[in-house]
Amino acid sequence: MIKEEEMAFEWHRMHKHEEQIENDIFERVCEQVCEHYEIEDVIELTKEQIAEIEHFMEEYISEYSPIRSGFADLFNHLENNE
Repeated sequence: MIKEEEMAFEWHRMHKHEEQIENDIFERVCEQVCEHYEIEDVIELTKEQIAEIEHFMEEYISEYSPIRSGFADLFNHLENNE
């Protein structure tokens, strides 16, 4: 068993990379949504459009897909900006 202080490989500040990846996924989801609905900002979405997106996520995106976290962030963003 390798002790923590003997590890040959380390990834300092890995949480920063994870945060960047999460932000990238969120931005890509927002970009796709805006492009599809021809809007400038996701805040412009109607309740009906949000319901369509939720349905899409539930029906077509695996619960294990990293993209799903981007949709979850989108819904949180919309909730926080109501």
